[in-house]
Amino acid sequence: MKKYYLGLLFSILLIYACRKAETIKTIPLFVGTYTENGSEGIYNYNFDTQTGELKNKKLSVAVGNPSFLKVSTNKKYIYAVEETNRYKNSSGGVVAFSILGDSLIKINSDTTIGAHPCHIGLSQDGKFLAASSYAGGSITIFKLGDHGELLPNSQVIDHKILDSVKTSHAHASLFTSDGLFTADLGLDAVKRYSFDGDTFVAGNQASLNLPDGAGPRHFKFSKNEKFLYVISELNSTITVFQKKENGDYVLVETKATLDKNFKGDSFCADIHLSKDGQFLYGSNRGENTIVVFKIDVDTGKLGLVGRESVRGDWPRNFVIDPTNKFLLVGNQKTNNISVFKRDIEKGTLRFLYDVKLPSPVCLEFVE
Repeated sequence: MKKYYLGLLFSILLIYACRKAETIKTIPLFVGTYTENGSEGIYNYNFDTQTGELKNKKLSVAVGNPSFLKVSTNKKYIYAVEETNRYKNSSGGVVAFSILGDSLIKINSDTTIGAHPCHIGLSQDGKFLAASSYAGGSITIFKLGDHGELLPNSQVIDHKILDSVKTSHAHASLFTSDGLFTADLGLDAVKRYSFDGDTFVAGNQASLNLPDGAGPRHFKFSKNEKFLYVISELNSTITVFQKKENGDYVLVETKATLDKNFKGDSFCADIHLSKDGQFLYGSNRGENTIVVFKIDVDTGKLGLVGRESVRGDWPRNFVIDPTNKFLLVGNQKTNNISVFKRDIEKGTLRFLYDVKLPSPVCLEFVE
């Protein structure tokens, strides 16, 4: 009988412990900001993955204009741009930090060859970082050390020399199994680079061209890299490309992100796919919405689900949490982060609440 009661007590304690672990699971959210509006740098929240609550706001580190953040694959480091032209020699900068709970410890920093870096891409193996400079029209590629540090003697890819008519504005770079892709808003193209064992060089398909004035800003790949989704800032569209057997990407379709009845100026910003690859989301600055598309996983084509107001102005960046149940939007001009509940089956969004923070422009979870 004594063994029975001990076993029963153990079972009760185990169930209680499991339920408690489920109900209090929180993960860190780091937020990059512009620092001309009362912000001091990179902030941290604890995000409750059960309720969607953001709590315990803290300034993680003071740094100037950390407008884009990227967490390393091993979750040990976070990298931030300093979007400025006053860093050194009229350039911007990149800073490497170690993640210590909700604090960030600076490892080192270096200059980008080009002003106003606005995006960071990291290779899956943690060996390379690509910083895209909007004003500089260039990509600075750093090798990374064993402890997350930026190594000297970076490679620079200059887009200004690629076109004598258009002005380059490199805006986002992502590493794939094929090499490096860069969206250039000014050149209306996504440029491709291959790794030749030492440096990145123009690939066999050097350019995926979009219509004049499209302004490709950000892009995402499907998990198998079969499809590429490009969101264009200036003509408010999302373009789908499909990878063929020879490795080249060909255009499949282009979809408008704005409601046909919308009147006024609007500029696309960010793009994300749900964790299961079923839905695509894009942000519209001006219409101030998140547009939602259902993805046909076989063809890559997009079917409109709808749009949701961001409950703010100028949705720069947004993120889907690791549980796939919530979507958070940084609204730059209204100084707030809006939190939405995602319907995993339908892809739709339901507004929950918002929190105030000066000029939030980049959101990064650390799982």
